[in-house]
Amino acid sequence: MFGNQTVTGVLIDEVALDLDELARAVQVEPEWVVRHVQAGVLGGEMLQVTELRFRSSDLARARRLLELERHFDADEELAALVIDLADEVRRLRARLRALGLKES
Repeated sequence: MFGNQTVTGVLIDEVALDLDELARAVQVEPEWVVRHVQAGVLGGEMLQVTELRFRSSDLARARRLLELERHFDADEELAALVIDLADEVRRLRARLRALGLKES
């Protein structure tokens, strides 16, 4: 579909990427995506046993995983833990702001 071009743009949640499209968008081999799905650190909606579909949140998470793995030489579980903790901090800060409380 895209050859060797990088997929860029905004992905809306109703539109799903398949395995090859996600791999191209993140600029990794499909095996990287499969390994992370099997490790449980990257989501993917199974439509059939051989067909994965990914949402925009999966694309963002895959990009963050790759960045942590490359820049900090983190394995996939450690990278996923860092992302989960960062997401939780963002959620808690948003709750504090919504309650009108200051962050420390």
